[in-house]
Amino acid sequence: MPPGETASGAAPAAVSHIGFGPAPAVVTDGNPYAAELPAPVAPTTAEATPAPATVDAEAEAQRIRTEVLGDDAEPAAPATGFEAFATRVEWGETWARPGLDRRTRCLVTLAVLTAGGHLDELARHARAALRNGVTPEEIEEALVQTAPYCGLPAARAALAVARRAVTEVTATGA
Repeated sequence: MPPGETASGAAPAAVSHIGFGPAPAVVTDGNPYAAELPAPVAPTTAEATPAPATVDAEAEAQRIRTEVLGDDAEPAAPATGFEAFATRVEWGETWARPGLDRRTRCLVTLAVLTAGGHLDELARHARAALRNGVTPEEIEEALVQTAPYCGLPAARAALAVARRAVTEVTATGA
């Protein structure tokens, strides 16, 4: 092929789309969604200041956290700061949502922790999964399912952590 010509014979300057079959992609600055992104907007004071959680919401978040994690639940988070925020969002707003039962939420959590490489949290959530009715075989299968999406090393590491947690729970009967 002569210099300055593409395989199709078109001049490089004439190429604005590439792709296979009926699904071409626009050649841009590398961000195919750049035109769809809204312009950044600075937050107002009202948006930057979250409403304080009620005592009932905090108590509900702590209750769910203790039910799911059992003995792995640390003492109640302080009423202010990041830990209070994290507890409220993670347990009071996310785990309390309708639509998924706790078994399913446990399996999703294990997969997400694997994807993020958060092995420090995975053992605790593997024990929580067992506590919430997930079998050791289901934990293993959920983590095997992550391998093609998260990578074999991530899945292998997560399986090792989860297997140790399952062994600890079954050995102690906890």
